[in-house]
Amino acid sequence: MANIKSARKRARQAVTRRAHNMSQRSEVRTCIKKVLAAVEAGDREVAEARYKDAVPMIDAMVNKGILHANKAARHKSRLNAKIRGIQA
Repeated sequence: MANIKSARKRARQAVTRRAHNMSQRSEVRTCIKKVLAAVEAGDREVAEARYKDAVPMIDAMVNKGILHANKAARHKSRLNAKIRGIQA
């Protein structure tokens, strides 16, 4: 445990920020799962709608530094490929 007052404060802040980042990351994962669920159900319209909701959220997490840019691009690419693979 930190002994210096400023280090104690930084430790407190780190706990708060970690909790916030975890909730943001969880929200992104939930959006991705919703798209995948629609793909599994074979409902292209719903999958596309959920994908359009998920993309801005994924991009926002990149800008906040919660997701790496390449990981976000990989998620978007794979989701889009799965949506395109649904038989119309």
